[in-house]
Formats: sequence, structure tokens, C-alpha cells
Amino acid sequence: MFGNFPEDLLAQFKRDYAERQAMALGYPMPSFADKSEMACNKPQQAPAGAKQKYIVKACANGQEKTVRFGLRGMQDFLQHKNEKRRENFKARHRCSEKKDKLTPGWWACNYNW
Repeated sequence: MFGNFPEDLLAQFKRDYAERQAMALGYPMPSFADKSEMACNKPQQAPAGAKQKYIVKACANGQEKTVRFGLRGMQDFLQHKNEKRRENFKARHRCSEKKDKLTPGWWACNYNW
């Protein structure tokens, strides 16, 4: 549609565009804007205005995937430390069955709760 541009030029355009958007919205460019710059399996807070609370570059079995998890505005075990609520969450969401690290459910069960 726009012609054949080299991959490095398209990557630079995407970074510049993301930075201009971030500046227009009034928050600094997030360090996790590019998946290649993120550390594996290290959750970070998502930027303000995002629907999800956390973002992580999940790495397992030679695969990488950007996973967003944790609904913003909801409390998690990192905030309230209530053991009964933790047990109820894990039972309700069947956390014992979640084995795939590349899914939001696994991260919600194992990081948030």
C-alpha cells in the first residue's frame, strides 16, 4: 500500500509515532513500548489510561509473548494481603489448572494473587 520500505525504517517510524502519541497524551514514553527491550518474566505497571494494570514479556518454551493482565481499579493480593480473599480467588478462577505462562490467567494467579 505504501511501497516497499526497509524494516529498520518502518521500526524507526513506529518508535517515533509511539513517542509522539505519548507526548501528546502527557505521559513519558514507556520503557516497555518495544518488546525487544523488555526483560523476560518481569511484570511492570502498564501506562496510565490502559485497561489492564500490568504488562509482562512472558517467555516460555522458546516463545515470547506480551501479556497484559490485572484489571485496573481492582484490588489484588499485592495491595490487601487478605488470605481468605486469596483462597477464594484461586478457587473461583481454578488457578491450580493454569499451567501456561504465556496466558494472562497464569500471571493473574501467580503474580497478583
